[in-house]
Amino acid sequence: MPYISVGVENSASIDIYYEDHGAGQPVLLIPGYPFGGTAWEKQVQALVDAGYRAITYDRRGFGKSSQPTMGYDYDTFAADLDQIMNTLDLRNVTLVGHSMGTGEVTRYLGAYGSARVNRAVVVSPIPPFLLKTADNPEGVEQSLFDGFMDQIRKDRYVWYTQFLQNFFNLDVNAGKLVSDEVVRANWNMAISSSPTATLAAVPTWLTDFRDDLPRIDVPLLIIQGDADRVLPFPSTGKRLAGMVNGSKLIVLKDAPHGIPWTHADDVTRELLNFIKERVPVGA
Repeated sequence: MPYISVGVENSASIDIYYEDHGAGQPVLLIPGYPFGGTAWEKQVQALVDAGYRAITYDRRGFGKSSQPTMGYDYDTFAADLDQIMNTLDLRNVTLVGHSMGTGEVTRYLGAYGSARVNRAVVVSPIPPFLLKTADNPEGVEQSLFDGFMDQIRKDRYVWYTQFLQNFFNLDVNAGKLVSDEVVRANWNMAISSSPTATLAAVPTWLTDFRDDLPRIDVPLLIIQGDADRVLPFPSTGKRLAGMVNGSKLIVLKDAPHGIPWTHADDVTRELLNFIKERVPVGA
């Protein structure tokens, strides 16, 4: 299996698992929490069929990647992404992130620039800044995330079950947009995550990306459901669209957080249309 080394912890290499399919302009897809690159399965096949090179990877601590006890912050996640971009020598890339993966997209562009990037897509985004503070009153209370961490410490397996309820809005979508088998498959994918990573990832959701946003100088597409219970649309995508010049916002009515699966056709269509656009958004 293909791996890229991004560091060491004591005697062990920290290796990132990736998959690389198709040919043509590269599209690099970064998954959300607590999943690996297989969460993009519907988009990967569509991209390959459309003549693109589709690359996915598993964030450190998740999927088939190494499970170190260090490096769970967006500076490190972005450095891991930079190592992947350089090792594979990717150019003219469309960077795509879902949920937690949108933080990598944003911090990478803020810290490393767009020399290798053609455009970017964030699906159910974390930016601009999720935490409620005096200068960010639109954010979410710290106590909510403290509660998440308490649940994970108590029983991370129950936590995953509860998380998936809100990830897919199962009270509304179970048996319609999401089968029992899909929920089971996602739960199985989640439990393969490192216990350390499961807990350590939560504080990263409160990263302040506002200083990164002015450095985004490529066309940006934002896709989000207005029924997102994990990252509420008014606190995330709606605000983000007003903070990045020239960005394009697509709102999916009544759609949950996990739209790469529940609304796969919509996400894939908007992604492909955006990649094909010759005139930068906002030009």
